[in-house]
Amino acid sequence: MKLAHDIIIRPVITEAAMDMLPAKKYVFEVARTATKSEIAKAVEEVFKSSKVKVASVHTINMKKKPKRLGVHYGYTSEWKKAIVTLTPDSGEIEFFEGLN
Repeated sequence: MKLAHDIIIRPVITEAAMDMLPAKKYVFEVARTATKSEIAKAVEEVFKSSKVKVASVHTINMKKKPKRLGVHYGYTSEWKKAIVTLTPDSGEIEFFEGLN
């Protein structure tokens, strides 16, 4: 059994992610093996003090990109991104309130 904190790794804070906040859409980096239903349950469990209810989850597998630092070549790591949409009557996630 996976724990909720093992599924949700970190919030993704970018300009595009901040533009989605008024529509109650939040972006998280999640475990690569996590399913949409596991992500929804984990978000509701981690933010249960805010009384959030998940309406839908969209996932995206982010591929590795080539990077270079001087003469050294390498790649960024692959990761999974989840865009979580909350129901209209749901509370907001407190972590993101101060960022807007």
